[in-house]
Amino acid sequence: MTITSQGEELILDKERALFLPKHQLLAISDLHLGKSAHFRQAGLQVPATIAQTDLQRLSLLIKQYNPKTLLINGDMFHHGLNTDIDEFLAWRKQYQELNLLLVKGNHDRLSGANYAAMNIEIHESNYCLGPFCFIHDAPNCTDEELYPISGHIHPGVTIVGKAKQRLKFPCFYFGKDYAVLPAFSLFTGLYTIYPKANERIFAVTPKSVVEV
Repeated sequence: MTITSQGEELILDKERALFLPKHQLLAISDLHLGKSAHFRQAGLQVPATIAQTDLQRLSLLIKQYNPKTLLINGDMFHHGLNTDIDEFLAWRKQYQELNLLLVKGNHDRLSGANYAAMNIEIHESNYCLGPFCFIHDAPNCTDEELYPISGHIHPGVTIVGKAKQRLKFPCFYFGKDYAVLPAFSLFTGLYTIYPKANERIFAVTPKSVVEV
């Protein structure tokens, strides 16, 4: 779905990604690579293919939009190094010419040397582009002139069908003061958003992005 925000065209993709055509930038949030391996290390039976699936989805997005820059808006990695990170290292070698930016989130705790070895450009608090300020947690944005685009909360919306069935989907949220991207990883929960007047919610269904 294509919308206009702050005077710029934005494409909301059903794979939980945002594309800015003017800047040739693809943005996602909350990739959480390493989360499944972290749970397996704790003895929980979590599939080992979660990281592979998320990276395959990311590859398809790169093929579709051919961005110059991939921006990950926080929580790229879930705690420390593990086997899921090895999956990413192999994936990164396929896209060495792609600029990869990380706005650090609360889970991004690797060393500077680790990020440098993976050819990741680090932005500690935010990354500003045009009228937007990409920041992991929007309430922490201090630049009043720019429109924050955040992640962090894994937003979701509940839709009630004609038969009163309730379905919950990830969503894009565009409010008066800031926007929130859906969590990219399929291995995350959802925090239900209750929109107020004049706020826009776009549910991410298996087939398309639809405005609620």
